Amino acid sequence: MITALAIGAGFGLGIWAILVWAVPPRPGLASLLRRLDNTPTPAPITPLERSGWATTLGKPFVGLLTAVGLPSPVVRKDLAMTGRPVPAHLADKAALAIAGLLLPTLVSVALALLGMPLAWEVSLIASLLTGFIGFLLPDITVRRAAARRRADFRLALSAYLNLIRVTLAGGAGVEGALTDAATVGRGRSFNQIRRALTIAKVTRVTPWATLRALGAELDIRELAELSASVSLAGTEGAHVRASLQAKASALRTRELTEAEGDAQAATERMSLPVIVLFIGFLLFIGYPAVAAVLGGV
Repeated sequence: MITALAIGAGFGLGIWAILVWAVPPRPGLASLLRRLDNTPTPAPITPLERSGWATTLGKPFVGLLTAVGLPSPVVRKDLAMTGRPVPAHLADKAALAIAGLLLPTLVSVALALLGMPLAWEVSLIASLLTGFIGFLLPDITVRRAAARRRADFRLALSAYLNLIRVTLAGGAGVEGALTDAATVGRGRSFNQIRRALTIAKVTRVTPWATLRALGAELDIRELAELSASVSLAGTEGAHVRASLQAKASALRTRELTEAEGDAQAATERMSLPVIVLFIGFLLFIGYPAVAAVLGGV
């Protein structure tokens, strides 16, 4: 039964791959409209990181993965947050999937050479499972890294809002306050903000426009709210200062709440091994008595 299922699954997967290659899926309406639009896609504000060996090995499969609609919009924003290029991410997925497919086969061959052969059904199922895990592993890694960096960015943004408020209270203009406040901070988040302000200066657009674009690129709603607030500073400076103070306080409260939630979750995870150990101890103590009762019956 397992052999028939494995053969059928492999046969169906092969037919699906051939059909996708021979008859590519029709692009959506949004994709066609983007092709007709002559407006060039703006370059990402966040600098991209370098790629590794997996990117080189999986590079030939990037076109196929792109044709099937990968990565998803959510993963694209996570990649922008981490500074990982989309082609490099797709190449990593392909390389790790292939490595996962080949690893059980190599183990099976090694065991066969040692005189302990495995059934080919077991090797096939293990290859499919490890290949699937390898295909999903880059997405999971990027999602976790993006969540950590978004939390760090919100902390930096809270300090940035306070610096802007202080600079505006000292009589500086809006653009000067944005630039001066960004030069004070250090770290990756402030580097991204300074890069966005530099792009605004070079391309002769308003700083809040590039901050809004950065917020959309990194999926940070608070940055878009900052852009909307400072765009009104020309006529309502006092109200903007109060709004910035409220936003900074809300950001700190949110980060504190999330930190407390993470601490409670970590505490619960630490208690799980103790519970499992206690259940095992009860089974160890109670099994002889239960076995004696059942044996006597």
